[in-house]
Amino acid sequence: MPKHLNQQSSSVSLTVAAMGVVYGDIGTSPLYALRECFHESHGLPVTPDNVLGILSMIVWSLVLVVTVKYLLFVMKADNEGEGGILALMALSQQSRPVDLRKGLSLVATRGLIGVAFLYSDGIITPAISVLSAVEGLTLTTDVFTPYILPLTVTLVALLFMIQRRGSGKIGSIFGPIMLLWFVTMALLGLHSLIQTP
Repeated sequence: MPKHLNQQSSSVSLTVAAMGVVYGDIGTSPLYALRECFHESHGLPVTPDNVLGILSMIVWSLVLVVTVKYLLFVMKADNEGEGGILALMALSQQSRPVDLRKGLSLVATRGLIGVAFLYSDGIITPAISVLSAVEGLTLTTDVFTPYILPLTVTLVALLFMIQRRGSGKIGSIFGPIMLLWFVTMALLGLHSLIQTP
């Protein structure tokens, strides 16, 4: 295989794998966010105007967070190729290093709080995403209701068993699934736009 074709194939594989790791959470979060907005405890009636309003907030949140926050700010703040909250904390410490004898600086404290949020998000997000997906089985019939929790626990346990082999393995499994998910959402959205522009 020619070198340029091999590089293109590698780029496509990496892009699909990254979709499974990076965009899996962003692509599935609106599922439970939308459902939670209309939970009966909030008292928000399911009307066309309310649905469009909530969908508008979700879309604009995604646009602002992903496009503005990540692409314009976070992706530019890297520490020798590394990213994330710890890299941002390290960058901020270059100008004002922490003196542990005087206690942690405000920047270091915020960095540690950010890491705590990151870890808690990493624990709760897979469980909520899987639970939301499995609860979708009850939309068609109530037969699956008693199996929702055991099935969710089993899937999350399998997910964490695979995850210990590295993000590359997760990405190669979930990348094609997320690609299919995004293509399906795009086609359904396009169909809806054609029917009711």
